[in-house]
Amino acid sequence: MQQSVRDRIVEVTPAEVAARMKRGDQPKIIDVREDFEVAEGMIEGALHVPMADLLDTYQEWGQDEELIFVCRSGRRSFAACQVLKLVGFQNVKNLAGGMKQWQA
Repeated sequence: MQQSVRDRIVEVTPAEVAARMKRGDQPKIIDVREDFEVAEGMIEGALHVPMADLLDTYQEWGQDEELIFVCRSGRRSFAACQVLKLVGFQNVKNLAGGMKQWQA
């Protein structure tokens, strides 16, 4: 039975990502929110790539590189993960709950 792309999207919790960052790990976090949303704050070290610009930017990343996507609630970032999976990326992850859940 073939898995759908949706079934293959890994979700990570904000607590998991924050713990990794506190240990010194620097995961590549890509924030797909709009400019007005990131003006309210971003995860330190995150790269801002609005969802509309994703298809113009993804070639800059390695297909096996870990990429953690974040948005306000987790829906747009989940969609970003789906798109990248469809074009061959292997290690994309969605930040569950998005910035609404981020507290680090």
